[in-house]
Amino acid sequence: MAPLTVEDYRLLPETGPRYQLIEGDLYMAPAPNRYHQDISGNIHYLIYNYLLKHPRGKVYAAPFDVYFDDINAHQPDIVYVAKNNKILTAAGAQGAPDFLVEILSPKTAFLDKLSKRRVFARSGVKELWIVDPELKLINVYFLQKNPERPLATYSEQDTFTSPHFPGLKFKGARIFRQ
Repeated sequence: MAPLTVEDYRLLPETGPRYQLIEGDLYMAPAPNRYHQDISGNIHYLIYNYLLKHPRGKVYAAPFDVYFDDINAHQPDIVYVAKNNKILTAAGAQGAPDFLVEILSPKTAFLDKLSKRRVFARSGVKELWIVDPELKLINVYFLQKNPERPLATYSEQDTFTSPHFPGLKFKGARIFRQ
């Protein structure tokens, strides 16, 4: 059977359930649990407020479609697109965002850790955070330097930065706050 394409994906109803097209296979994404939503909201809030003062780009929270190629349409938890990265469309993004966050859920963690990370790297995403709510860890990948291993891992006790948001200090305790 031939892989599904973005054109097939675009025929799905907008009203739900949520799906992602990963390497030509369609995956249904169940609604994330409340703690997942807390973490996503915390990260989005920090970046959104930073961008109000420093308008360097746009940040979006899922559901937000990112079309990487003909067989990959994903909905990362957090998507940041720098101002000079001209990929935003009426439908979402067509191409690689600069920065993505995936928050692990038990049913989809295997996709975030392997298949999706490889698509992100191959497509040109610069920075990826894979957040593990259970272990309270943030694995930071600079995908164009090393797509297989995180450059750093931060915990609830750590404070760290991202080159995409100069001057913004991320506190693990704030990210994992419930």
